[in-house]
Amino acid sequence: MSDSNQTDSAENPRSRHRDLTEGPILRTLIGFSIPMLIGNVIQTLNGSINSIWVGRLIGESALAATANANVVMFLLFAAVFGLGNATTVRVGQLFGARDIAAARRTFGSGVGFCVIVATLVAALGWFFSPRLLHLLATPKGSLQEAKAYLRVVFATMPFGTLSMILGMGLRGTGDSKTPLYSMILTVALDIVLNPLLIRGFGPLPALGIAGSAAATGLANFAGVILVLYRLYGHDLPLRLRGPELGYLIPRQDDLAYIVGKGLPMGAQMLLISSSQVVVIGLVNREGLNATAAYSASMQLWNYLQMPAFAIGTAVSAMVAQNIGAGHHDRVNEITRIGMLTNLAMTGLLAGLIVLASHPLLALFLGGDSPALPIAQHIQHTVTWSYIIMGAMMVLSGTMRAYGVVLAPLVIQTLALYPIRLGFYFLLHPSLGGDALWWSFPVSSVASATLTWLLYTRGGWRTRVQTATLSPRGMAAAK
Repeated sequence: MSDSNQTDSAENPRSRHRDLTEGPILRTLIGFSIPMLIGNVIQTLNGSINSIWVGRLIGESALAATANANVVMFLLFAAVFGLGNATTVRVGQLFGARDIAAARRTFGSGVGFCVIVATLVAALGWFFSPRLLHLLATPKGSLQEAKAYLRVVFATMPFGTLSMILGMGLRGTGDSKTPLYSMILTVALDIVLNPLLIRGFGPLPALGIAGSAAATGLANFAGVILVLYRLYGHDLPLRLRGPELGYLIPRQDDLAYIVGKGLPMGAQMLLISSSQVVVIGLVNREGLNATAAYSASMQLWNYLQMPAFAIGTAVSAMVAQNIGAGHHDRVNEITRIGMLTNLAMTGLLAGLIVLASHPLLALFLGGDSPALPIAQHIQHTVTWSYIIMGAMMVLSGTMRAYGVVLAPLVIQTLALYPIRLGFYFLLHPSLGGDALWWSFPVSSVASATLTWLLYTRGGWRTRVQTATLSPRGMAAAK
């Protein structure tokens, strides 16, 4: 079948997918972002529950082992996340232009490349796990458990990578429900299989900490099967058949975009993670109670940032499709509504967290903990800054859809290091620990201000690489 026939056969995906280029923007944005928000909450809860299983069924050394192993895994996750985001944007542009054949080629290149990378890393990780853990100075008491856990994680890594890249590609076509269904199945199986494979049950062997990693791997495999079932059972536009399976061999032009745009996005995640490590070191200098207070606060902030993350991702996908369709006039309105939605959702959640800070923090610290007043003070100082950070994420989502990724990376670097740390070291002699807590809103305001200046005054829109779009999309854009 020719590409033109393939395009014609899937030319009208509206009956199977959410068209992000037409209709009321607010309703489309909410309908697309809510499944992602639910998925993020479920995934976070899953991590907490798995930690409970490991800690309760095996012990503290096993819990420490998973923490050390997860540091290694985050590096690959950040890279795949960036590549997946780039694939989402490119697929969204092409899908908006109704060039389904080109969208499938890009999707195939993204999936094929990420799986190849994950497989190579898995093989290397299996053999070099002990050396990696030694480099992390993993405590001897948990070294063997960490090695067993990490090796199983590496062995099952391609399943998790495939699940992530499939879901991100589908979001480019406006489908945020299929990744949610996959996430629900994955989390449910992970929670059930963890204790069964850790302790053993019936014919299932007791695998200890390796069982926890195996449970996650099997759950990810089931999630992939569900996505593939939906992809082919519902004849979704990105399904590859016959000769199209050759698209899984990465193409140079697609890789140039996916890698060129994806690596800076992944670098942003690593940058944020590294800044958190630095902050934890500074918090530790304030004493044990401050560390406990900050740890409890982080538990609440993990949920607080989820609406902005979902809305920013939704804005990026919507803008990408509208770029492909040539509807550049809708971009500013999508961004404006995205920022207002973030203000409402994140603002409401932040207000509830501050008002209910005492009982919420007491869940982690206990009602009589000397760290509780410190944690409440941190909440009152820092929590509102997540509203500003959310606005920056929405603006970055719009620019990401246009392929602008280096400038946001530079802005993030400036905000998290010279601005945040400079404020801290300059004012710590006079403010003490408050200099650390106030450095959060200072860096958020700086990041949002610089991003806004770039968004409103930069000439980045005129530098869109129209070569990444189909002839039909370019014709519509003229």
